[in-house]
Amino acid sequence: MSPFTAELFGTMFVILLGNGVVANVLLKGTKGYNSGWLVITTGWALAVFTGVVVAAPYSGAHLNPVVTLALAIAGKFNWDQVGMFILAQMLGAMLGALLVWLLYKSHFDNTEDPLLQLAAFSTSPAIRHPWANLFSEAVGTFVLIFVIFYVTNPEMGTDKTPIGMGSLGAIPVAFLVWGIGLSLGGPTGYAINPARDLGPRIVHALIPIKNKCHSDWRYAWVPVAGPVLGACVAAILYLQLK
Repeated sequence: MSPFTAELFGTMFVILLGNGVVANVLLKGTKGYNSGWLVITTGWALAVFTGVVVAAPYSGAHLNPVVTLALAIAGKFNWDQVGMFILAQMLGAMLGALLVWLLYKSHFDNTEDPLLQLAAFSTSPAIRHPWANLFSEAVGTFVLIFVIFYVTNPEMGTDKTPIGMGSLGAIPVAFLVWGIGLSLGGPTGYAINPARDLGPRIVHALIPIKNKCHSDWRYAWVPVAGPVLGACVAAILYLQLK
């Protein structure tokens, strides 16, 4: 396992389980059909937990291009590795989306509404207003990145010796993503991760699906630009408050 493969497989698990829970809730005939937003947000939180468990020992588990970008802006990550990490995250997201399609292929084919099919790949706004949607994604991502900067490991004694939590160290970020989904995810579906949205959207455009519609490329810039904006603001504010 290398940093590249850790980011690839970690992101793959995030998308496999995250988009998987969306498919389970939205696609016709599944065991979880129509089980609601709480199931989706919980599934995404557990998806992030799983991805972090896999990748954290080897890459730090960024699993999100704007996490990588924000850490580089804050001086906590080497700029020379940013491109490599983002490539791994995009490939992992595409692979995860492809696996979701293969797993739920019969249900994709039995779902007549093409927008529900697309929702199992990428996000879309509840009310389409690009600038409001951009603001929603920026705020959600700002919360994600800013809080990540302040996640700390437990310490023991007056010398503050770090105590390793093992896989349990993935819990804080999973809870954070859960909270963002429950509180801020309503307007746009809280992409808060360009790879999470763009990678699966590319897969949707390429694969054959019965009754498939367009991949909504007119909206695709929002879940990329919004997270980048929110992450940059969070990183700059963090630097000012240090």
